[in-house]
Amino acid sequence: MEEQPSIHPDRAVGHQQRGPIVMRRNQVQQSTSEQRLLDSRGPSDWVHTDPWRVLRIQSEFIEGFGMLAELGAAISVFGSARTKPDDPMYLAAEELARKLVESGYAVITGGGPGVMEAANKGASEAGGVSVGLGIELPFENGLNEWVDIGMNFRYFFTRKTMFVKYAQGFVVMPGGFGTLDELFEALTLAQTRKVTSFPVVLFGSSYWGGLADWLRETMLADGKISAADLDMFTITDSVDEAVSYIIKSAELADAAAEEAASTAADQVAQAENPAARERREERRLGSDGS
Repeated sequence: MEEQPSIHPDRAVGHQQRGPIVMRRNQVQQSTSEQRLLDSRGPSDWVHTDPWRVLRIQSEFIEGFGMLAELGAAISVFGSARTKPDDPMYLAAEELARKLVESGYAVITGGGPGVMEAANKGASEAGGVSVGLGIELPFENGLNEWVDIGMNFRYFFTRKTMFVKYAQGFVVMPGGFGTLDELFEALTLAQTRKVTSFPVVLFGSSYWGGLADWLRETMLADGKISAADLDMFTITDSVDEAVSYIIKSAELADAAAEEAASTAADQVAQAENPAARERREERRLGSDGS
């Protein structure tokens, strides 16, 4: 018989059960979880352990999902935090956000300065929903003043989930490593079909043209991607073209979803035996009052 945990801390214990976790020999702890919970004199370094981090990560998902669950159609706008207010890209981001709002979209950004601030400003001034998903960084403080609903995240991966889950597309303005990270995250998810019908607009042909050429002339030429992968994004210098591309992509997605539903219904109907089809048709006629 296995030795059971002792309730006396001064006695040796050879086996200990902590919920689903089994500990033996020198891994056995001489206090219970509840005892440590109630003992305010104990050490506080537990807040830096991995199990506690898991709870913090979980809480970020819960808070983010709860905040954005009723957001509606939205577009995530990315770009450099270093873009100045007098930069043409700042002004373009403002105009883009305003026209997205006029087209029925909320606008989601990283909540920081630069392009993010511009997009939040354009959305807020247009009377739309301006969302900021910030991140704890040593060189950025909080959300910009144009964020109407926002949250600061500890972890990049929980934040990135919100960008993708609650957006129907990305507009990517000129930016640095963080912007590239979000861009290639979206392209990877679309390529692997983790997300479907996800339009990506690269705004600024002089900035993104070299990257597109490299993808085509190096990655595609070397067989690392397929030609269809290059159709997952478009490059433009026009705000109107960017918004139009997003709207058209949404319309195509809706049409494809309706067609898929119709096809599925037809397949179900064909799989039914004649008697079942006859009963279903009788019910339909009855509900129509025929």
